Amino acid sequence: MKTQMVSMLLLGIGAWATASGALAQAASAPQARADTDAETQAAVADYNAGNVAVALKEFRAAAGRGNRLAEFNYAMMLLNGEGTQANVEEGRKWLLKAAEANMSHAQYVYGKMYDDGDFVQRDPAVAHEWFLKAARQGHVQAELALANQFLDGRGTPRDNAQAFTWYKKAAEGGDMTAQYVTGSFYERGGDGVERNLNVARAYYAAAAAQGDPAARLKFQDLSQQLRNEAKKQQSK
Repeated sequence: MKTQMVSMLLLGIGAWATASGALAQAASAPQARADTDAETQAAVADYNAGNVAVALKEFRAAAGRGNRLAEFNYAMMLLNGEGTQANVEEGRKWLLKAAEANMSHAQYVYGKMYDDGDFVQRDPAVAHEWFLKAARQGHVQAELALANQFLDGRGTPRDNAQAFTWYKKAAEGGDMTAQYVTGSFYERGGDGVERNLNVARAYYAAAAAQGDPAARLKFQDLSQQLRNEAKKQQSK
């Protein structure tokens, strides 16, 4: 299966493009200045304007000078065959360069490639190593992917306590799925997590606010439970 590149609106300093394999357009501070030179910015503008052949050349030139953002975008264009014929081997090479240069989104995408078996033989253990590198830099998608691996025992021994740790980090980073799962940990308790329906309700509320219908139902159920418990306490 081929990873799909999509053009993203410029997010500004403080964010990477969030879709796996997406064209990255801005780096997280304080790395942004090093990753957004004039040629790379011009390449992003040309890509968004549909001038993909020109953008490809500009990304290639900037990547050759060691610009991580250009390395990543050049890799994605090669993998997806945009502005040129698809070249998986060369694309993987440039993606690895960006990942080894400590670009968190490149680390996440490189890990996801191995987790999903896209362009490479599936290897969850390799994916785990790269997810961990990106997650330690605060990459929310990597935090969620890492949590899922710990929960499933995929690419690493199963560890629900570690899963909770990374789900909570991703939840605090605004991920809706992680907010729901973190809420479920607090609702049931265990695995080193103290049961707390009020905290669970808050996480379900956060996920519900982002449009999760299951979280909305959980929020309503826990709200009713807490009201019932409050009434019992008052009647004693």
